[in-house]
Amino acid sequence: MLTRIELGDGVRAAFTGRAGGASAEPYASLNLGGAVGDDPGTVRENRRRAGAELGIDPSRMVWMRQVHGAGVAFVDEPFTPEPGVSGPPGVDAILTTEPGLALAVLVADCAPVLLADPVAKIVGAAHSGRPGTAAGVVPALVERMHERGADPARMVAVIGPAVCGACYEVPEALRDEVAAVAPAAYATTRDGTPGLDIRRGITAQLSATGVRDVRVDSRCTMEAPELFSFRRDGRTGRFAGFIWLKP
Repeated sequence: MLTRIELGDGVRAAFTGRAGGASAEPYASLNLGGAVGDDPGTVRENRRRAGAELGIDPSRMVWMRQVHGAGVAFVDEPFTPEPGVSGPPGVDAILTTEPGLALAVLVADCAPVLLADPVAKIVGAAHSGRPGTAAGVVPALVERMHERGADPARMVAVIGPAVCGACYEVPEALRDEVAAVAPAAYATTRDGTPGLDIRRGITAQLSATGVRDVRVDSRCTMEAPELFSFRRDGRTGRFAGFIWLKP
């Protein structure tokens, strides 16, 4: 299942789900994550299927090596490994002005955040879980996009499915640590225990940067069986958020 989104003239975005892939349990079935133990050939096939469904050339997809930080990179082509290094550099946000280049962010409870300035023709994608939200990866992406000519007041943001504050239980000390830098993330679970609402925290961060148009996919990954959830299932696959400029 795919959720398609239009973010203005010439900008397309989407979130994938679990169905329609070739992976066997526990990755069934459209696992797009290449670092979770699934067969690499099967992951390539899943990425091909997702690209075919979205009209994206898989060779023009940009995949990050996500490290739960606040690093941001500008890209005009897919990453290629550096000599002696396996995989792309470790970053948690990317941006581009290149038409037809699809930026991808992989998640299974963290929030995939997609950003666009349709006028400046700049798009970005960020992986913002608990550490990334505390580190400010989304504001860092907005700033880098602004440096390239994007206007935050003109930008559109979509925060994708993630674990909700009612489900995301954490130790009280950890909640306080995150809330010290992202106060809006402070939450209490439905069981009355300390929790975090990372989407609410990200929404507040976006507002503080001047981004006014913030859209939120309200699905909780732990509660939605059509989505992968690490906290629910442990060993599992990853779904993706994609954003691209139409060629």
